[in-house]
Amino acid sequence: MGCAAVATGLLSGTGVLPAYAQGQPSAAELDWRPRSELPQDVQDTLPVFCEGGYLPSRGDASADPGDGLAGVGPDSEQPLEASGLNARYEIDRELFLQGDVKLRQGEFSATGSEARYNQISGNFNLSGPIVSRGQGVLLTGEQAQYDVNSGSLDINSATFLLHASEMRGTASRLSRPRPDLVEISGGRLTTCAPSQNDWAVVASEIELDQAEGVGTARHVRLEVKDVPVFYWPYASFPIDDRRKSGFLYPAFGTSNTGSGGFLAVPYYLNLAPDYDATLTPQYIHGRGLLTEAEGRHLSVLGPSVLQVGYIAEDQEFESQSPGNDPERWALDFSTRAGLGGGWTGYGDYSVVSDNDYLSDLNRTLDINQQTHLLRQGGVRYMGTASYFDAYLSGYQTITDRIAARNRPYDQLPELLYGAQYDLGMVETGLESQYTYFHRDNNELSGLDRANGQRLRLLPEVALGMRTIWGYSRPSVTLDYTRYELEDYELGDAGFDRTVPVFEWDNGLYFDRRTSLFDVPFNQTLEPRLYYAWADADEQNDIPDFDSAVEAFSFDELFDRNRFTGGDRVGDTNQLTVAVSTRFNDLNTGAERALFSIGQVYYYDDRDVTLAGQGAADRSDSALAGEAVLKPLDTLDIRTSGLWDPRDHKTQEGRSQLVFHSRDYRYLATVGHTYRRDEFEQTDIGAVFPVTDRVSLIGRWVYDARTDRTAGSLAGIEYNNCCWSVQLVSQNYLTDDETLENRILFQIQLKGLGGSGGSSSRVSDAIYGFEERERRRFEPRTY
Repeated sequence: MGCAAVATGLLSGTGVLPAYAQGQPSAAELDWRPRSELPQDVQDTLPVFCEGGYLPSRGDASADPGDGLAGVGPDSEQPLEASGLNARYEIDRELFLQGDVKLRQGEFSATGSEARYNQISGNFNLSGPIVSRGQGVLLTGEQAQYDVNSGSLDINSATFLLHASEMRGTASRLSRPRPDLVEISGGRLTTCAPSQNDWAVVASEIELDQAEGVGTARHVRLEVKDVPVFYWPYASFPIDDRRKSGFLYPAFGTSNTGSGGFLAVPYYLNLAPDYDATLTPQYIHGRGLLTEAEGRHLSVLGPSVLQVGYIAEDQEFESQSPGNDPERWALDFSTRAGLGGGWTGYGDYSVVSDNDYLSDLNRTLDINQQTHLLRQGGVRYMGTASYFDAYLSGYQTITDRIAARNRPYDQLPELLYGAQYDLGMVETGLESQYTYFHRDNNELSGLDRANGQRLRLLPEVALGMRTIWGYSRPSVTLDYTRYELEDYELGDAGFDRTVPVFEWDNGLYFDRRTSLFDVPFNQTLEPRLYYAWADADEQNDIPDFDSAVEAFSFDELFDRNRFTGGDRVGDTNQLTVAVSTRFNDLNTGAERALFSIGQVYYYDDRDVTLAGQGAADRSDSALAGEAVLKPLDTLDIRTSGLWDPRDHKTQEGRSQLVFHSRDYRYLATVGHTYRRDEFEQTDIGAVFPVTDRVSLIGRWVYDARTDRTAGSLAGIEYNNCCWSVQLVSQNYLTDDETLENRILFQIQLKGLGGSGGSSSRVSDAIYGFEERERRRFEPRTY
């Protein structure tokens, strides 16, 4: 039989049964603790809408803090230990125990009032009230049979608790034929607290396979407050965080046509450990049946994701755009591969059937709309002193508002190489770029018609002088560019450009100890001088493949070229004067404040232009400044801007306040963006709890220039410890500058997933909401 029995009898009396035998609490009630009885560190992590959590009893003799989390079961190589207050033993036949009976074999343990052990069959008949613990499972019942040879256990009138998933339930009969499998007849299960029966899954048969992390059930009905609301003849569901094929919760709401709603029923396919898929057919009233599919693959090299969408006949699109093909589709593919030795491969490809697909059929809360879809693939090397990148890149422009001359060029290919070498105090470096630019320019003329090759080399020599109190770095760079063009109408299609550049960057570092509100701080003072000189002539005969005038900001104070890309090198003779100060909390090490301000002084006019922009004759720039305040770990205030000292007016500014409480119940963001005579928007977002369980969600983007709403969302959320519901209404600005409206709804049952309709979309709009969602439904077993 492979086991031995040890019986211990206390003949002084029948003893007193454990307290839980009186009234027979359920398995969940045994380990449930009100919030006030949980350790303080556990209370601090418990959401406010949860009244308690599960904590295995340390006073229960059957509780074993060393138990695992996979399943209950014996170890056949371990002896059987049995004890009771009274014992009667018939040699080689039967052992009878009475009063405070305790059984243990390997990781299996149980307690009861009476037990009979048949040594011939190896069966234990245990009378209740019974409490049995194993690896992450707690069972109770009235009568039980346990086979010491196979480890099978059968309990009548049982209750159970799975600690890992916080799933509890009842059963008319519970059987455990093997350590990691539980079979339930007449079962009812939920993840709600013992005193909270908001929802439950009721089934004639339930099987919980802890080895696979899957539960299955037959003749299933979902009950809400004991009222049946849904029926399935068969259902499967996860009982831990492992993936399982099956239907996900449906998503539904209003469609953006304004004529009705949509219903999506996603089905998840767990095809293999390294790849899976989600198929989502959805009916959109006024449009028809849209089918979306997502496939994911994780190879030894890296992840790949393929997403497609297809609608055979979009009725709304056909009525609004007569003559256009009502068959619409979209595809997005991305892949990443670690090739070893510092090499990686990557690819991104997106395409849609028409310019309106994303605004019509892609449900999103993002305010901004994409105008170009990227197609790019290549390989990259990153070493300690060098890098290399080679790729092909192209775009699909999905708006009619961008003229053909302003559409981006494809890079077919682009090659980048850079290296940096330190020779003591002397530093040498090289940045290089080769690109073949191509665009369909048949209908364009002049420089806009040109395609061709560009080679750019930037060798640099510098002196790196650094100490703990400052640094000085003079450098010389030769900015060389060679062009070989096609369809060039201004002369020789092959020419080059050489611009010598001198830079000298200097900085000092001072610090001191100070205090504010009895908090010790280390304050720094960091003045910086940066000089740049570049001798460049006018370059109006060079096409604009990838260049633009760079927006001026504090970071651009230390950039010698006012143009991005490689087609313009700005002429300059400038000196930047700037200073920063930081306040670092000596108790925590956190940087609580940063203030920076600077200005550029020009000694020559700037003549090089791009499309008529970039030239100037002012001898100084606007004052550029930025400030970052973090007075609390939960509060972040940032502001930056440009102020013109000549006319005493702000040229542009951006301010943002982000706040979240430690438990992320409260979220607030306030932002303001301003560009003089061009643009001004205010952005406000918040999640505000009205009660412990009800929260309001909102975001509003207001455009002051047009005196209109540029986007908004408003919703309400209800939470308790085992389910939540969200209802969100969104207005968003489409590509044709009109506001559309849609409504998204989500309900989530803890342990059974959610509809996926709104929560992920709100996370894109409000900072901190994703972290808030994670905290709401993470397991809380301690």
